[in-house]
Amino acid sequence: MKMRKSKVQPVLEDVLITDVGAEGMAVARIDGMVLFVPFVVPGDIADIKLIKKKKNYAEGRAVNIKHYSDKRAELMCPHFGTCGGCRWQNLQYRYQLEAKQQQVRDNLERLGHVDCSNMQPICGSEQIFYYRNKLEYTFSTKAWHDQPPLPDAPAEPGALGFHIPTLFDKVLNIEHCALQDELSNQIRLAVRDYAISHQLPFYDIRNHTGCLRNLIIRNTSTGQWMVVLVIAEYTPGWEGLMEHLRDSFPQITSLQYIFNDKMNDSYADLPSITFAGQSYVEEVMEGYNGAPSLHFAIKPQTFYQTNSAQAQRLYSFVAQYAELSPDDIVYDLYTGTGTIALFLARMCKQVIGIEYVEDSIAAARQNAISNHISNTQFHAGDMAKVLTPAFVAEHGNPDVVITDPPRAGMHEKVVEQLLAMNPRKIVYVSCNPATQARDLQLLSAKYSIGRIQPVDMFPHTQHVENVVELNRIENLG
Repeated sequence: MKMRKSKVQPVLEDVLITDVGAEGMAVARIDGMVLFVPFVVPGDIADIKLIKKKKNYAEGRAVNIKHYSDKRAELMCPHFGTCGGCRWQNLQYRYQLEAKQQQVRDNLERLGHVDCSNMQPICGSEQIFYYRNKLEYTFSTKAWHDQPPLPDAPAEPGALGFHIPTLFDKVLNIEHCALQDELSNQIRLAVRDYAISHQLPFYDIRNHTGCLRNLIIRNTSTGQWMVVLVIAEYTPGWEGLMEHLRDSFPQITSLQYIFNDKMNDSYADLPSITFAGQSYVEEVMEGYNGAPSLHFAIKPQTFYQTNSAQAQRLYSFVAQYAELSPDDIVYDLYTGTGTIALFLARMCKQVIGIEYVEDSIAAARQNAISNHISNTQFHAGDMAKVLTPAFVAEHGNPDVVITDPPRAGMHEKVVEQLLAMNPRKIVYVSCNPATQARDLQLLSAKYSIGRIQPVDMFPHTQHVENVVELNRIENLG
């Protein structure tokens, strides 16, 4: 049997990069064909090696940049181009914001036929580096190298860092990440150095063996730090690593570990054990329009927006668009740990939150108690099964609905129930403008689009949050 030779793709010379594309790619156009290229910016002129060619588009990589665009930015990360996490870091931030605003507009107009005449300028992040309050790292016996190691290089025990895109078992050793406070880098490097010097086995992702599996580092605006070590085996010596962290970093207020011997890295369903300090860290969010600040207890499994400052701005737009009255009943769909519900609670009669994850609902209830807020109710269950006519009859028809679904958007039955409830106003928060556009088109049967507010939660990435105000059409027959 003859092996088929793969076709050698050509190098295209002097290609002008014209635009920013999806998934962090940049775009060029060659003879009517769209060409997607990573790690270049609009205005660059480069020689592009084709990697994949289809009928209407192609993918390539820059092998020689002949002219650097004046839209380029100075890099802060030594791993840019390999890590894959901050694909737009080489693009000046104002152009990142322009691209994200256009991304929202394109999705809403093309997919949802949404009138975007009331779209507001995107709300950029005041801090574009060291803004994250959480990072998750992976241990692996398979370290990725940009260049093959020298023949006489000593064998490595593995890597602690981020997965290489498309290679599930290869991990890049991260020396410096510019997304979280510098203490995060110090803690991660201390963990790696101790593990290597004490021969603690890194996790083998293919064979599911080894002790050290994941490292989660969280910090809050109050100056508290949480470090969680995920282990897959109780290998002798792992406790010494925990003691080393406790003794070396007095800034760590919550030091915990999780045992995970599952076939995947998810830990939301696993118990966390406190090794030193307290079982949570506390985040404080400024209230809306002079309201008292909110305090949130964050545990290892707790979801909280990873850009704390932008989360407050995002929720302020929600409050502004909701235009609540003291007698209003509000439903907060996909409430998570109740952050939006509690942010709004002092402005209305009652907020009813619904969320699939039971632990999140338990946290929401506790957060309500901690903040002395008594006009909230939280219910756990599948949204399409909980939000029924019987539920609405029991808890009251909402005047306003806030919905913040996952990337997949809302289930069709949830949209149908929203239309049946017919609230005065819906405020739709989304991390995926494409699925948001689909849902907005379905809701257009009874609602008109008001203000639209993109919010950049994640500088240097293609991701963007978007808030849309929907107003009930009052003159429907």
